Amino acid sequence: MAPGSLAAILSLSGWALSALLDLRLKDSMNSRVKLAVVSLSLVMVVLLLVGAVLARSKSDGKGAYPHIAVFTEVLSRIKSEYVEEPDLSSVTNGALTGMLEAIDPYASYLNADQYFEYQKYKDSQENVAGFALSRRFGMIGVIGVIPGSPADKAGLGTGDVIESINGISTRDMPLAYAEILFKGARGPEVSMEVIRLGTSAAEKMSLSLGGAPVPPVFSKLIEGNVGYVRPEVLTAGRAEQIAKAVQTLTRQGATRFVLDLRNASIGVDEEGLKLADLFIDSGEMAWVEGQKVPKKVFTATAEGTITKAPLVVITNRGTANGAEIAAAALQSTKRAEVVGDRTYGDAGLRSVVSMDDGSALILTLGKYYTSSAKEAIQDRGVTPSVLISDFAREEAEEEGEGATFDIRAFRQNRPAPEADKVVKKAIEVLTSGVPKDDAKDGDKVAMRRSATPYWLAVAGA
Repeated sequence: MAPGSLAAILSLSGWALSALLDLRLKDSMNSRVKLAVVSLSLVMVVLLLVGAVLARSKSDGKGAYPHIAVFTEVLSRIKSEYVEEPDLSSVTNGALTGMLEAIDPYASYLNADQYFEYQKYKDSQENVAGFALSRRFGMIGVIGVIPGSPADKAGLGTGDVIESINGISTRDMPLAYAEILFKGARGPEVSMEVIRLGTSAAEKMSLSLGGAPVPPVFSKLIEGNVGYVRPEVLTAGRAEQIAKAVQTLTRQGATRFVLDLRNASIGVDEEGLKLADLFIDSGEMAWVEGQKVPKKVFTATAEGTITKAPLVVITNRGTANGAEIAAAALQSTKRAEVVGDRTYGDAGLRSVVSMDDGSALILTLGKYYTSSAKEAIQDRGVTPSVLISDFAREEAEEEGEGATFDIRAFRQNRPAPEADKVVKKAIEVLTSGVPKDDAKDGDKVAMRRSATPYWLAVAGA
């Protein structure tokens, strides 16, 4: 039991005994009143003792009490012993942001003012940057961008880290608040400092927000009979568009398919499940579950299946949300092999939890799972059966000693499917299956076990 709690209980016990002695001295007081007051005092003491014992038993276990006590003590020490008087509001907000990031890179705590703005701008489509964000290295990281969006035109992409927005550091900035800043909450111009993937110095830039129209599904018949489909995003209604593209390619002679989900980070979970259902004719695809979210299983239906042709899925670090669920389901059911890089790890059921003071928490309430994995998709991502990167260090070295990798140029000069080495590898897998010695290389084995994308590891970023 905490010394402070014991002292308080002893003090109250002494008060009750004093009350009893005083009542004995006051003979004029009605005996029933005396009995009632003394009884009430004793009941209060007993309740406090019981509460203290229960609190102690809680703290001996895995409850929140000991952690709250540590947090309170640290806050008290900061206030009393730090070199200067701290702004406790900033300290508390920073602690809350750090606590949420430790368990969920997509969670946010918004104070009352921030939550008010969030509600106003969260669905804005007029002035947007056109990218998906998460917490990364204590700051704000880019998961992926919509092709043709302001973010894409600025050369931003997966793995970039935003160090500051409008002169404010992102270290303690709630993720959800950063998102609305890129939806016009402070006007159509956003200044920021960005550490691009593969570099160490921050680059100052200004981003003009605007529209981010969803690009059409890209599809093409290549190599004679291979139907190549690239969705770009998985927003509502996208699965239906993909189905039409697959059916058109089938009529053109496609007997095998490559589904390219690279950089498909924008979208909704439901579309990912619908996309998987286009190729899976029966059985369990995935399920979602959480502490307070009952397990919900998603099963494929034969009615939704549009083809049983051989299929390979391509992923990279920019594959997230619905696209990631689709890749996981297709791999887990053995409907398709997956080629490329490990996916980002962003597949969760999120919701806003309002607080009494007008603030709010945005939390992941449920995570998606597949039968072939023990961990949630959000926690592990999807590891391809054949690991191959969009870029590797040795390719830059072929251009000459001291050659540097220009990530911006690489993103904005996407090769045609026929010339894309990852697509070529996917077609090779369609033809010959997964090479037995594919994971022989040490770097690839390390990538298989790590959350670090292979091409980032070998590029020395």
